[in-house]
Amino acid sequence: MLYRPAAFACNDRDDLVDFIRNNPFATMISHGADGPWVSHLPLIYENGQLFGHIARANPQTKTLGNTDVLAIFHGPHAYVSPAWYRSGPAVPTWNYAVVHAVGPAHLLNDDETSQVIDHMASIYENSDQWSFSSLPDDYRSGMLRGIVGLSIAVVRLEGKFKLSQNRTAEDQQLVAERLAEGGVEEQAVSAMMVSRRRDAP
Repeated sequence: MLYRPAAFACNDRDDLVDFIRNNPFATMISHGADGPWVSHLPLIYENGQLFGHIARANPQTKTLGNTDVLAIFHGPHAYVSPAWYRSGPAVPTWNYAVVHAVGPAHLLNDDETSQVIDHMASIYENSDQWSFSSLPDDYRSGMLRGIVGLSIAVVRLEGKFKLSQNRTAEDQQLVAERLAEGGVEEQAVSAMMVSRRRDAP
């Protein structure tokens, strides 16, 4: 479970799915007999399920199908200085956005894995000049021997967008302005704060 004070909780499924699609690189955690296993991989969301693939040699494959897995999608994050607030006293904090997806995972067969790879390529390739299915059969078969597709049936989806919503509207504006002056990560947090100001008290 994810600790989510009410001010930071996001339960709108459309918002959460959009977040996943905009931040597809996930941390997938499962538990085996010898403890937790973690992999970092892109996952795509389609019709209530997440799809991806991992190395067939990865011991985490042996834990999939036994229990629920947790996939964590990380968004932008940035340090927030208390000096930026109009009100006080205050302490430093960190603004960030994450979405957690929980559900049972199972491994896919070679045909299903090929479909997942082709679908991912159709999303991320800038043209239709490459597809996994267009590769020579022997090369494709060799690649498939090294990976295995997976799907996660999402039974719980929860978001935490900690974007200074517990501060006054003035403080939120000041933080967003200061972050907008920073680097790419800070600017992304600022943009997210501005876009979600409708949630401000």
